[in-house]
Amino acid sequence: MSNSKNFVIAIGGTGMRCLESFVHTCAMGLYDNMEFNVLTLDTDYSNGNKERTTQLIDNYNQIKSDVSGAEGKINNNTFFSAKLNLFDVVTDYNNQGRETFTSLTNLASESDELSDNKILADLFLGEAVQEFNLAHGYRAQTHLGSYLMYHALVELARKIKESKANETEQEFGKYLELLYEAGADAKIFVFGSVFGGTGASSIPVIPVALNKALSVFAGGQQAISEDAKYGCTLLTEYFRFTKPKDSQKTTKKDAVIADSSFFTLNSQAALQFYDEDPTVKSTYTKMYHLGWPKEFLSIDFSKNKNEDKTITGGAAQKNGCHIIELLCATAAWDFFNSESGLNEAKASVLYKSVNYKNNEINFSFNDMIGDAENGNLFKEKFGNFVGFMHLVLTENDGALGHDGTKLLLNRIAESTNDYSTLESQYTINLTDYFRKFGYSIEGSNFNAGWLYQIRSSFNGKLILDDKAFTSNPKELKKLEPGKLFTEKEYHWKDTMISGDTYDPFVKILKDEDTKPFENQNVETTREKFIAHIYNAINKSIKTN
Repeated sequence: MSNSKNFVIAIGGTGMRCLESFVHTCAMGLYDNMEFNVLTLDTDYSNGNKERTTQLIDNYNQIKSDVSGAEGKINNNTFFSAKLNLFDVVTDYNNQGRETFTSLTNLASESDELSDNKILADLFLGEAVQEFNLAHGYRAQTHLGSYLMYHALVELARKIKESKANETEQEFGKYLELLYEAGADAKIFVFGSVFGGTGASSIPVIPVALNKALSVFAGGQQAISEDAKYGCTLLTEYFRFTKPKDSQKTTKKDAVIADSSFFTLNSQAALQFYDEDPTVKSTYTKMYHLGWPKEFLSIDFSKNKNEDKTITGGAAQKNGCHIIELLCATAAWDFFNSESGLNEAKASVLYKSVNYKNNEINFSFNDMIGDAENGNLFKEKFGNFVGFMHLVLTENDGALGHDGTKLLLNRIAESTNDYSTLESQYTINLTDYFRKFGYSIEGSNFNAGWLYQIRSSFNGKLILDDKAFTSNPKELKKLEPGKLFTEKEYHWKDTMISGDTYDPFVKILKDEDTKPFENQNVETTREKFIAHIYNAINKSIKTN
């Protein structure tokens, strides 16, 4: 069982996309010598954003595992250095008798015993709110969602205690045990928005709900340490989608549908609540306020989808990635890597601004995890990983459906044969990860992965030269993986005549000082291969 003191919780669709960015920062190597217990928490079992993120984590862990399939371990100063333990929990509203608030609470009963409860429910919840289908989330009804999420987690803990939980539900009990074992050293970061439904509903109640759930699960004998540290994103509106038509609201189950035109008001109300509520301010240590300029709220999750109605959830809710989600991931980095302000009695709210000029937002590496030393760290990790991606996808046609990692191995065999035993399934898994991270090409179709999606989500600069993100086939063929920065001091060593960076990189792999070293904590051939590539890229830059 994990002995990690670091916990991540992703709630709702937006929380899943923030977690997706977090996983990619782990792949970049930003979390050396760290392990995370990751809880995905949603009401929508089949949600497309959730499925995409959990598949990404599975892909990450396949790369980390050894030949026998055993879990990978923590590494240092290399790519994929962090260890991720996934716990997938769904508050299931699909079963009969659990579809709506009315059925869930049995308020439809005519008994006198429940009549007062019905009167109380009617006082706070309209009929439409009591009757809509909960399977696709809380639909921006935060007053309902907070109540239901709290009780859902407590109910789940009770099922586990009474041995009525299925295998998936038991994952929650394991997560609670880990929280208890972490004691005062526990650091818990929550990804979610404050303008929607599930995330906005859940963030305020998560610390209290987890503690109550643990108490129920352990028969009142355990509690999360009062000294555990909680952080979260206060993510306000940054996208819109098709406004629901009246014709879509003709049935009780769809009488309430989230409307992005109300997100601004939702955000304002949420921020006022967080500023005033004493429970939230005493349970959270750091809250990171992130938002997007109103004049740039042009990201439309309905665009090019030919939607004739608003998508409320399910597999069809698979939205593109946005730069703000990467910034949420970097907020998590600050929380887990900084001790500043963690022992204050009252929560602190943190924010930063970035360069805005001529209707463009320009992101430098100093905008991600801080300036000076931390900024340089992000520059190195981000730039090197994108370079590795282009080695696999662009130089070796991994984007075209070939096993780009295998072709890379064939090429570097002239410098080292240490990795000739790497299995095809491993190389396929690594290539597949880079397709998710970067891009793929099917026929004439360019499919943007995470990196290309966040780059296209705003007008401006993202750390690297724009050519690093080109989708033009002719430009891709000319792209040098070692010349992605506008600043030449960050380029890899090249040949004097052609300017090629690939061939000099391959030759550098021969050097003894690029081979994995003890401090990297790599043992398997898979780990050593990743570390060797990492070291060679670093030396290519230093000897340019």
